[in-house]
Amino acid sequence: MKTPTAFTKNIGLTITQNPKGLIELTGFDVQVGRPLRLDEWTQQLFFAHEQSFYGLTINAKDEKVFLTPLEFVEIFSEQYAHPYVKFNGRDEEGSAWIDAASIAARHWFDKDLWSKISIADDIVFNFETTSQVEHLLKLAIAEKLQEAGLGFEDIHSLLPFFRNGGWPITKKNVADEVIVGLRLREPEEGFDHWILETVLRSTTKATYWAPPLRKRPLRIEHVLPTKWVEYADGIQTLQEQMIHLLDAHDYMKNADETVLLYRELADADIRQFLRSDFMLLQALGFEIVLPAWLKEVKESRMKVRASASTASNYKSAAGLQEILTFDWKLSLNGQEVSVEDFQQMVSDNREFIRAGTEWVRVDAAWMHEIQKLMDKAENEDWTVKDILFQELPAELELPLDVDDDDDRDDPILQMELQSSLRDYIQKIVDKKGLPEVPISPSLQADLRPYQQEGFEWLAFMREQNFGAVLADDMGLGKTIQLISYLLHVYENSEPNEPTIIICPTSVLGNWQKEIERFAPSLTTHLLYGPKRLKGAALEDFITNTNTQIILTTYGTITQDIESLELLHFANITLDEAQNIKNMNTKQSKAIRRLQGSHNIALTGTPVENRLSELWAIFDFIYRGYLGSFSRFQEEYIAPIERDDSEVVKERLRKKIQPFLLRRTKQDPALQLNLPEKLEQKEYCALTEEQAVLYESFIQETMHKLETLTGFERKGLILKMLNKLKQLCNHPALYLKEPFEDASSMVKRSEKIKNIVSMGAEIVENGEQCLIFTQYIGMGHLLQHCFSELYDVDVPFLTGSMPKQQRDHFVESFQKGEFPIFILSLKAGGTGLNLTAANHVLHADRWWNPAVENQATDRAYRIGQTQFVHVHKFITTGTVEEKIDTLLTEKQSLSEDLIQSSQWITELKDEEIRDLLSFNF
Repeated sequence: MKTPTAFTKNIGLTITQNPKGLIELTGFDVQVGRPLRLDEWTQQLFFAHEQSFYGLTINAKDEKVFLTPLEFVEIFSEQYAHPYVKFNGRDEEGSAWIDAASIAARHWFDKDLWSKISIADDIVFNFETTSQVEHLLKLAIAEKLQEAGLGFEDIHSLLPFFRNGGWPITKKNVADEVIVGLRLREPEEGFDHWILETVLRSTTKATYWAPPLRKRPLRIEHVLPTKWVEYADGIQTLQEQMIHLLDAHDYMKNADETVLLYRELADADIRQFLRSDFMLLQALGFEIVLPAWLKEVKESRMKVRASASTASNYKSAAGLQEILTFDWKLSLNGQEVSVEDFQQMVSDNREFIRAGTEWVRVDAAWMHEIQKLMDKAENEDWTVKDILFQELPAELELPLDVDDDDDRDDPILQMELQSSLRDYIQKIVDKKGLPEVPISPSLQADLRPYQQEGFEWLAFMREQNFGAVLADDMGLGKTIQLISYLLHVYENSEPNEPTIIICPTSVLGNWQKEIERFAPSLTTHLLYGPKRLKGAALEDFITNTNTQIILTTYGTITQDIESLELLHFANITLDEAQNIKNMNTKQSKAIRRLQGSHNIALTGTPVENRLSELWAIFDFIYRGYLGSFSRFQEEYIAPIERDDSEVVKERLRKKIQPFLLRRTKQDPALQLNLPEKLEQKEYCALTEEQAVLYESFIQETMHKLETLTGFERKGLILKMLNKLKQLCNHPALYLKEPFEDASSMVKRSEKIKNIVSMGAEIVENGEQCLIFTQYIGMGHLLQHCFSELYDVDVPFLTGSMPKQQRDHFVESFQKGEFPIFILSLKAGGTGLNLTAANHVLHADRWWNPAVENQATDRAYRIGQTQFVHVHKFITTGTVEEKIDTLLTEKQSLSEDLIQSSQWITELKDEEIRDLLSFNF
């Protein structure tokens, strides 16, 4: 630091390093000890620091200055010190930091610094210094490298450069008078080679100087203008540094360092220079001069247009197998390029091409890919169906809806289709403008406009031999749309084969009643129960009775597949198609063995937890469309579930879009005018008994989790979750105790007490409610409490309830014969119409928002005229509250149809600990 004078002003500084690595400075008046405002001391500290515009761009807040380690070292170097202001540490820590910065600065600006450094796994300083100085220097070096786009791994190759005067990384000039750089010049007309040459300019001017042709062979000191001769040694040193940085490449071999560089480069050399060398030289402070057009190289592109057409005027699916012919049009920078010239460019591996009077750069690798694409299109006989639905290169996008060529620069490869084919594709993708299909006069219902569109879409997909996924929200009327479709099929096509509708047992009666109600003309047979027909007896019955609709369950299909796979169906429809989500179950495999002319999947939740479920549903409606599962896993599941790739999500959306019709209740275009729905979380605390049991269970079992892996770990997690959730409901369920009197039971669980009291209030108000629970014991406990405390008999619908009894309870509830209906989440969460309820209570939370939404939609669906209030009971501080957080995160994904949520058993150990821990 400069020696203080009698006029020196002293400013005290407190200095600390914060957790982010920034160094915090606060100024103080040394004489009176008061804190200084920033404007009272920062101007003096940064008065010579040009990099921060003399303090104008510093990071400051609340009268503190925040410096990076590199800024801190520079500020306390001699060259930036104020001649009349001295900064001292206000305490020991501040003094130590200033001393360390001053010493580090001397080393930093020492031209021999890197000769005193060796590199192993870290930077090693071969001179005596303190740990604080070493710490500052390492951070400053890392920061400087990062500024230049370099990393620690680059130091090895750059050591010779740094030791030869290349440190610190600064603009490369000599004595602040002459800037030394490299200039790249494109070939002159009639020549193919490029020129790379050393150029000079004054630090005060923007024009570059290079020696005339006749003087190029002369040594540097003999060719320079008189005003720069004294800088010859410095100019030669900087040129040597550039040559040494590039001497690994052929184009710089045997360069004479005593003359100004002048090299002829081929196209491949230019590619090397621009892709890596150019950036390295710029990063290290050298000035690089490129042709002006290269700075705008991204605007220079080859444009490829593939016009695809068929021999006939395309009208319907009959021509899906027609072979396409392609007419390729290529242009570069507005200049047409013949196919032959293009092929020659590819053969020559050209990257820099003259188009008209200008030079342009194109991606040689991309041109090779286009050549392969052109060859593939011609040799593989692509059909209309290939263009529509197969895995073609991503470059073949559907045409943009613009006419002006100037607006069609992206994508750079476009495929144009003849108008009839383009219209057909657009119909399938948008599902708009499909052929009108008259509704059967036999339909005993009026379709809403969106239901009419859904019915016409199903009819269109049948005509085109495409399977379909009707994935409307629960309650929007998928059933009536399918019944309309079936009436159309049997009244127009008159197939001799029956349709088979496969659904969960819980909605079998609902399907039977809906078909009888809306399409009494369809002959229906119920294939269910121990006395059901099988084999030849079933075939004879279908033939003799002209049965059109067979209603059955997933379980029945699994049991009878040996005989059912011998039949051929006009249509196979899966209701609640997510039931085949696990592709390797007997049920899912049996479904795939059925033979039919047209497959339809009905589901309100096309993806509940995993993309594998989407694959399973699509493999049913269109076998092989999404490829093998292993291929689908590699191309879609991994990048979406692991990397959350938006690009891959969008590609998958486009791929499934033609086959999937999805409308939600929130869509204003549907004009549903449904009453409002309010979702409310009802929080309950654990009782002291529950809290003690919760903590002891966690302590007893958590250590087991750390010793298990794989399947055993997943099993233990699920077991723990279920035990804890039952404990949150009531300790008697957790301890498997018999029920006591109801008044004693409600005292042991706030949740039971709140649910029962809320149910009683709903009854008193003359309203009706549904209560959903996952656990049979919870349902029975609620029945017990309602009965004893309020004398209310509450039915409980479970999976074991016979169909006839189930149908009776649903009908009775809709008539208002009882006010509270308890339902098992799995058995009662789908297919039922329970719009008499205007309250829905979720007693315990499931870790799948789609399942909960399905259950809520038993009440919140078409036909509902009342305000629906949804109550979700959550025990605070427990696994339930943490699952609720996961549900919130998953919900945003499920609304996208493509869901990449992690199954709870696959969470990391620390996430599992957090999930299972109890927060008092």
